[in-house]
Amino acid sequence: MSGGEKKTPRAAVVREFETPAGLPAVLVDCRDSGVFSVEKTFDCGQAFRFSPVGGDPRVVCGSVRIGEGEDARITVDGTREEEGFLTLAGCTAEEFGSRWRTYLDLDEDYGAGEKRILDALPEGASRDAMADALRAGRGIRLLRQDPWEMLVTSILTQNNNIPRIRGIAARLCAASGGRFPDPADILRIGTEGLYALGCGFRAKYLTDAAERTADGRADPRKIEAMGTEEARAVLEQIRGVGPKVASCALLFGYHRTEAFPVDVWMKRALAEIFPDGVDPTLFGEWAGYAQQCMFWAEREKGRRSWQ
Repeated sequence: MSGGEKKTPRAAVVREFETPAGLPAVLVDCRDSGVFSVEKTFDCGQAFRFSPVGGDPRVVCGSVRIGEGEDARITVDGTREEEGFLTLAGCTAEEFGSRWRTYLDLDEDYGAGEKRILDALPEGASRDAMADALRAGRGIRLLRQDPWEMLVTSILTQNNNIPRIRGIAARLCAASGGRFPDPADILRIGTEGLYALGCGFRAKYLTDAAERTADGRADPRKIEAMGTEEARAVLEQIRGVGPKVASCALLFGYHRTEAFPVDVWMKRALAEIFPDGVDPTLFGEWAGYAQQCMFWAEREKGRRSWQ
């Protein structure tokens, strides 16, 4: 699952059309791709620049960084996801094939991943609890995001929550001409400017990340070519980047799906599901997906307890 290996296509464009607003759009058949939940994928703490459209969490609109000084915007409509279809607005059939199929990770077999996770566990209460977490999180996809964007947003996750992270990301984009800031933009804004945008103590971490990326010490292209542990070591040299932030950057920015970020939510989930402890390396390249399902299930418990 990790790396850039070629996958067998599991999703295909079945219709190309134009929205009432004049945007190109495609209807994508995902029935061979397994469940894809727009709500879970875009609200599980991996992407922070998408918002529900009209209050419906099954339809989100947002932008992603696709290169230096360049963003792409898309609307992902999952109102037909139970039928196995997605609608992407702001996307041609060619763009689906060249960008969005990969970004949405539509060619990965997540059903096989669930089996791999459960097969790694012995029969018993923990295996049953893990199965429950996988059912709760089913439909989450590990988005293949831009490494620099994910480094920045992963730094912003420290002692933070999803709505606040989204707000900070939006202000950073507004201060960078409406697109996601490049390292040069972060350095231009400066540490004090980042404080003013609400980054708080994370401002100095972002400045250091920008400096190291700009001068090549944390060049994403170099990190991409490294093994996971070497890449982790380079990321953890950035000020304020510890194991959790580095794991998020590796999982969501470099698609190192063996990465397993642990925060407060995950500590709770691990304590409940595996009271005797567990080594996440048991799950191999599906550890990151297992983490996301446990994270989602734990958050859902928290939400229900607030109602």
